[in-house]
Amino acid sequence: MIHVDETDPLGDIPPAFPYREVEIKRGIDPKQIYELSSELGRGKFGVVYKCKEKSTGVRLAAKFIQIVKKGDRRNIEREVHMMNVLHHSKIAQLYAAYEFDRTFCVMMELVEGGELFDRVLDEKFVLTEKACSIFMRQICDAVAYIHGNNIIHLDMKPENILCLTESGNRIKIIDFGLAREYDPDNKLQVLFGTPEFVAPEVVNFEAISFATDMWSVGVIAYVLVSGLSPFAGEDDIQTMGNITIGRYDFLDEAFDNVSEEAIDFINRCLVKEQKERLTAEDALKHKWIKRKPQYHPTNRRPSLTNSFKPILLESNNNSSNVTNTEIAKDNLKELVGKWDETPNNRYAFEQDTENIIAPSGETVQLRRPTLPELAGLANGSNTSGSRRGSIARDRDSKLSILFPL
Repeated sequence: MIHVDETDPLGDIPPAFPYREVEIKRGIDPKQIYELSSELGRGKFGVVYKCKEKSTGVRLAAKFIQIVKKGDRRNIEREVHMMNVLHHSKIAQLYAAYEFDRTFCVMMELVEGGELFDRVLDEKFVLTEKACSIFMRQICDAVAYIHGNNIIHLDMKPENILCLTESGNRIKIIDFGLAREYDPDNKLQVLFGTPEFVAPEVVNFEAISFATDMWSVGVIAYVLVSGLSPFAGEDDIQTMGNITIGRYDFLDEAFDNVSEEAIDFINRCLVKEQKERLTAEDALKHKWIKRKPQYHPTNRRPSLTNSFKPILLESNNNSSNVTNTEIAKDNLKELVGKWDETPNNRYAFEQDTENIIAPSGETVQLRRPTLPELAGLANGSNTSGSRRGSIARDRDSKLSILFPL
């Protein structure tokens, strides 16, 4: 067994190359400059390969994205612009970018430790609450830097947190495809495809702010310490209804030995009113994640006004002596499996154009929910089950976004 490192990481590990500002080089085939090797991942929007620059030997991750529609080029250019602004040790860095033969190639810092959740899913790892707090502190540190540059990430979720190594506890934030520069004077609304992690203002199409990221941070913390999803319903409508109402609790046995400090941190992030949520800077001062915190595990359940029971994904271990760590690991394994059933869908609603930007280039339409759907949102009913994605695909391949009035 490998115990996830509980030692506070000291200092920063810089990328394999100096921070740089990248300009997109057009008409240049990156395969002439880089030697591609194994495939690292494949998704709806592209393929990622491990590669090495022939002239320097620098090892990188190369993401290839097909340009299908005009909006695809604009989205990649925006992401490159965001990455040029964000030079931080806990954010994966941009090395180069190319456009050749209607394909974008983005060269990124190579992070080989895998996704944080992939790592804790493996039976050989043991993840403690203290290790969770170290991960969360690094996440908040990166988010504070992002917000300090007037940018909102808008896609904070477990898949976008990578570990530097298999045995260490350092992380990198990735994927700024939805990131936006934030101007409080201009209203911005967004839509996401993984409803478990989005804030109420996203579901309600209200103005977002830096606090929108902090709601997602709270959900990540909840899932990390318990292996449970706080808002997942039987279907997307129930999930969005639970988020809108803000219903969650800590009544599952997975929370029996979770500290009051951890529960307080989650509660302060999962606040419906944006102005009342922890900021990233305030989160770094919270007792649970600040450096060298004190832990006092307790079996006493907190007093809560909410009565919503979070979804319990049954463990495959029927032993009555299963530990909380094993329960969380089994819960998390099934939860991530559910997320993987539906590919990521990422869309941004621009207030000035009233259009949905679809990276895939597909036509997107808004529709109001039916009366039965509204009834489900109103009564907040929920049953066991978890499902990923809030985008309903019609027979004509158009996309419909569900939203409450």
